[in-house]
Amino acid sequence: MHYIDPHIHMSSRTTDDYEKMAKAGIVAVIEPAFWMGQPRTQIGTFIDYFSSLVGWERFRAEQFGIKHYCAIGLNSKEANNQALAEEVMALLPRYLVKDGVVAVGEIGFDEQTALEEKYLHEQIELAKSFDLMIMVHTPHRDKKKGTIRTMDVIEEHGIVPTQVVIDHNNEGTVKMVLDRGYWAAFTIYPNTKMDSHRMVEVVRQYGADRIIVDSSADWGVSDPLAVPKTAFLMRENGLSEQQIKLTCYQNALNAYSQSGQMTEMDWLRKEYDQSELFEGNSVLRGQRAKKNSGVNEYAKNYKSSYL
Repeated sequence: MHYIDPHIHMSSRTTDDYEKMAKAGIVAVIEPAFWMGQPRTQIGTFIDYFSSLVGWERFRAEQFGIKHYCAIGLNSKEANNQALAEEVMALLPRYLVKDGVVAVGEIGFDEQTALEEKYLHEQIELAKSFDLMIMVHTPHRDKKKGTIRTMDVIEEHGIVPTQVVIDHNNEGTVKMVLDRGYWAAFTIYPNTKMDSHRMVEVVRQYGADRIIVDSSADWGVSDPLAVPKTAFLMRENGLSEQQIKLTCYQNALNAYSQSGQMTEMDWLRKEYDQSELFEGNSVLRGQRAKKNSGVNEYAKNYKSSYL
């Protein structure tokens, strides 16, 4: 089975991770712009970061047969630095038109401040202007309150719920998100969000319609193989192959392909050559080049030991 990880921060991961992900059957990833662990202090750091998401990172993934897409946005933590946030907002349109950008995101609330709400409103309008999906970050604290307020704000702008993926859900938010018509994404992330066992029970209770599994793997303790591992556990616990395909592949494709930048044929017929360079740089670092006619060949040696 093929998998999509529709929320993963590969800029924080090593090239070894890409190799393991490809072998485990991951064919596509979406990397949303996010907080890098400490505050950025000037607009140039955002320019370089956004450029890497549509440039080097896209190249690096495709050297292993993985199609890389991204979401571009001002994250909620850095929305509270108003002077810098204004500069970022002026910058965003330049990147929202780039190839491979499937959404504005991840955006939403962190501390649920007035500034966070101000820039949430503005970025929703950007998504409307550029006909892009919206990827929502729900807060770690007061999650239910923040999720409800986020949906209320979105609906003030007349956005169709199926144009929005609300991420980092848990058992306390899933029903209301689904009831209001949104895509409900779940992050399999140790200690702070969901684990695979809880995810199995969510799908068992609510079904697979509009439910999406991702890893949000980043610079913290996290797992870039969380999606295939969760699929493996679903299978062991008796969930159907259709439920696994929907939550770990098809729903993400159906959601984000609405922006017109993502199609299944991007990876089904993808050829790659690891001898290629990006501005003079290679992922090989002196190793022997691998040429491949498609991602299925790269992933054919997949074994359950990766899980």
